[in-house]
Amino acid sequence: MEIALLTDVGQKRTNNQDYVNQFVNRAGMSMVILADGMGGHRAGNIASEMAVTDLGAAWVNTQISTINEVREWFAHHIEEENQKIHQFGQDEAYKGMGTTLEALAIIGNQAIYAHIGDSRIGLIRGENYTQLTSDHSLVNALLKAGQLTPEEAERHPQRNIITQSIGQKDEVEPDVGMVSLDIGDYLVLNSDGLSNMISDSEIYDIVTSDISLADKAETLIRFANNAGGLDNITVALVHVTEEDLA
Repeated sequence: MEIALLTDVGQKRTNNQDYVNQFVNRAGMSMVILADGMGGHRAGNIASEMAVTDLGAAWVNTQISTINEVREWFAHHIEEENQKIHQFGQDEAYKGMGTTLEALAIIGNQAIYAHIGDSRIGLIRGENYTQLTSDHSLVNALLKAGQLTPEEAERHPQRNIITQSIGQKDEVEPDVGMVSLDIGDYLVLNSDGLSNMISDSEIYDIVTSDISLADKAETLIRFANNAGGLDNITVALVHVTEEDLA
C-alpha cells in the first residue's frame, strides 16, 4: 500500500489550519487522519493538530485488527476528543475553535472511515470517482431538502458553514462507512480547499495519471492553487496494490 500526504497554505491564507498524518498500530494496521481547523487567532491550527495527534497517539497504542473494533474505537475516542477540544475552546484565546475530521483505517481488504464536517473521502475505481462522504454543511442540507439546486449551492454565500465539527458542545454524530477494496483502487482524503477549487473529474484525471503518488498529491495542490488557492489545501492519497490483497 502506498500513501502520500501533503498540505499547503494556499494563495490567500497566512497560516495553515489543516493537519494530516498517518499512524500504524501494534497490529500493523494503518490509519490516516485529516483535519481542517477553524477559529480565530491560532485556534484552528491547534484544534486540527490536537485532533490528529491525539487520535493518532490513541491508535498506535492499540492491537485493533477488525472492523468492529475500529467502529467501537471511533465511537469512544472521537467523542472524547470532541469534548477535550470543546473544553479547550472555553479559554477566550481559543474561542470558537473546532475542526473537521476524516479518519480512515485500512483493515485487510477493507477501509472503514469516520467523517465529520466538510472535508471529504472519495474512492477512485476504474473509470469512476465516487464521493464516499456527505458534507455536514448548511448548503448540503438545503441541497438535500431540495431548497437549492447544485448550481446555487456552488455559489451560495454560506457554503462554508458546517453543521458538525469536533469541538462542539453537543455529542458529535460521525458518519461511519466501510468499503471493500480492489487492486488499483485509490482513496482520496482532502480538505475543502481542494474540492472547492477543482472538480471531481480533475481529481480523477490527476490521480489516475502516470506519475508517482507523491507527484499526484503535489499536482492536485498545484491545480487548486492555480484555480485561486482560496483556502488551505490538504490531500492524503492511498493506493491499493496487489501485495495488499494477496
